[in-house]
Amino acid sequence: MRVLVVEDEPAIADFVQRGLQSEGFEVVCAPDGIEGERRALQEPVDLVILDLMLPGRDGLEVLAAVRGRKPTLPVIVLSARAEIDDRVAGLDAGATDYLVKPFSFEELAARVRAHLRTPGQHDATKLQAAGIELDLVRRLAMRDGEEVRLSSREFELLAYFMRHPGQALTRERILSAVWGYDFDPGTNVVEVYVGYLRRKLARADRPAPIETVRSVGYRLRDRDPAANPE
Repeated sequence: MRVLVVEDEPAIADFVQRGLQSEGFEVVCAPDGIEGERRALQEPVDLVILDLMLPGRDGLEVLAAVRGRKPTLPVIVLSARAEIDDRVAGLDAGATDYLVKPFSFEELAARVRAHLRTPGQHDATKLQAAGIELDLVRRLAMRDGEEVRLSSREFELLAYFMRHPGQALTRERILSAVWGYDFDPGTNVVEVYVGYLRRKLARADRPAPIETVRSVGYRLRDRDPAANPE
């Protein structure tokens, strides 16, 4: 699937491009509204991620042009305009979805996957790994048939681990995916929330299946561990 990112802030465009490429998407970028409109209309793209405040041509103008020529093309608007009226205006103008900055990459990726789902295709609504099951629709976490009560951020963090079982994930990658592009890279929030998850997922006979990978970050073990995490 090919995604077009129309965003004039290089840091955000790079953040979104690298993240979506790691998810297996082909990603092209446009730094202004004029090029963004041209690429959206003339090139084969499956989805557009569109900033509203663009040089050259306003995002709503680009959206109107896309809707006129490609009415079924999914367009996810990214904007710092967070008021209800702004979101309603964007959706009424033809946006498929509207995401307010700052945003977490994990949420953006989930919306991209949802809008690229083909008719008859059932996107995974449950994740299973290491004796844990997540119901993404009901926002429910279970371990060994017992519910684990998680905050929204804890749920997103666990979902990110479960989408990458067995992979060593750096703190920076986790921070960008779950908390967003504008978080201070020096923060210890990842360590703090991994600690929360470990305590909530631990059982008397088995610790949580999240291990520390020395000098790298963390990894969700493919199997329920029989020993304590590092």
